[in-house]
Amino acid sequence: MCMVIFAPLFAIFAFATCGGYSGGLRLSVDCVNKTESNLSIDVAFAYPFRLHQVTFEVPTCEGKGQQKLALIGDSSSSAEFFVTVAVFAFLYSLAATVVYIFFQNKYRENNRGPLIDFVVTVVFSFLWLVGSSAWAKGLSDVKVATDPKEVLLLMSACKQPANKCMAVHSPVMSSLNTSVVFGFLNFILWAGNIWFVFKETGWHSSGQRYLSDPMEKHSSSYNQDSYGSGGGYSQQGSVGPSSEEFGQPASGPTSFTNQI
Repeated sequence: MCMVIFAPLFAIFAFATCGGYSGGLRLSVDCVNKTESNLSIDVAFAYPFRLHQVTFEVPTCEGKGQQKLALIGDSSSSAEFFVTVAVFAFLYSLAATVVYIFFQNKYRENNRGPLIDFVVTVVFSFLWLVGSSAWAKGLSDVKVATDPKEVLLLMSACKQPANKCMAVHSPVMSSLNTSVVFGFLNFILWAGNIWFVFKETGWHSSGQRYLSDPMEKHSSSYNQDSYGSGGGYSQQGSVGPSSEEFGQPASGPTSFTNQI
């Protein structure tokens, strides 16, 4: 039941916080020649984070016009893989919810439904782990590439001490951090559900029968051995030397001659 409720929600939060992201940073370059200064240089970027395609213009402070620069890095592969896993996990969760509620009999027919569900759950658990780990590394690269201090190092004007370069504001990454957290929460949720799905399969029931049969045979053989040993003991207890073997006369009535 927890899987049915939380899996679609966690998947939505994962791909929405990553796939819907757009952010930016603002820089300022104050040249010695104030006419060339630019105090509001905006650098915007968004999903899928092909940063090498994000270009912006900055002053050179040398009277040569503007310098065109681009950010460094490309985290599109990890971001797109993460969002793709989240979308397909969301769709499968919705389909599984409908089957659980409205087609329970068809789901258990011939044990095919639980087996398919088990295999898909294992696959999605693995994909969530790989996707979340890859996106966590990709997000780390995005943070480094969009750090205002790193971007200022790309500008030739900022290498001259007479010019003043500074960051006006940095990009906000809170939603991207949230996407990584929900990615690993999805992995924990799907991996934890493996056992519950496995219990619905025929593999689990056959394993229980395999374990119970030897125990029943062992119990029955133990009872037979106990009964046989008890009977033998009683028979041996009844067999023993009589009083005559020890030279004692058998008890009985005294003869008439002896009485006289």
